[in-house]
Amino acid sequence: MTETEKAIQEVDVYGFTILESVLSRDDADAMRESLIECMAEHGTDSNHRGTAGHVANLPVMDKVFWPTIDHPRTLPILEHFLGTNLILGSLNSRIVRPGDGLQGLHSDIPESMLNMASPVMMNTVWMLDEFTEEIGATRVIPGTHRSGMGQPPEGLELKHVVTALAPAGSVLVFNGQTWHGGGANNGDRNRHALFGHYRKHMLVFQLDPHDEFPPEWYDDLNDRQKQLLRMQNGAGALHAADAHFR
Repeated sequence: MTETEKAIQEVDVYGFTILESVLSRDDADAMRESLIECMAEHGTDSNHRGTAGHVANLPVMDKVFWPTIDHPRTLPILEHFLGTNLILGSLNSRIVRPGDGLQGLHSDIPESMLNMASPVMMNTVWMLDEFTEEIGATRVIPGTHRSGMGQPPEGLELKHVVTALAPAGSVLVFNGQTWHGGGANNGDRNRHALFGHYRKHMLVFQLDPHDEFPPEWYDDLNDRQKQLLRMQNGAGALHAADAHFR
């Protein structure tokens, strides 16, 4: 069984998989250093089910992040569930700082769009630091991608919680319906991670990469990246981000 076949099977059964060392340590370090600079210049505080630093729309900030868009170890898994005409809905970052607590467990897909047969969204978490429980590694609840619920009901005792522990450069890939949430950072350093949200082609972006995309960078995108960003017609093409792109 290939790595891709194993990962697809795990996502189908458990709702998630972990691919170790997808990025080299040098590449992960370069992305983390750029992210620290982006956070200083563009970052905000996020309060979505828990506090953290947040940087949005990373493809327009530094080309160093682009290899995550169509990485050959992650993209085939995403294409299996979403089809080859999927889009990158957004590439953002959540930086869990010392003192930031548990993020509430949740699905990233609204209950009205939950689909047990075929998810409308898949997610990737790119670990730019070693993910440990101490600094707030992401938690996932196996099997919840088939629960039909957007979050745990009040009073439910969660007996099976998996903490995604892996070296820097690893990627957590999961069905967007899977309940998940950042851990509490009880350490003395920040936890840096990128979040790539992929969507079926008929959906709009979460954050439109056409906004503020430097036009001089356009020719540096490869053809598959242009497709995933809906930029085949250019970075500023009218209506490129809506549901009727053609």
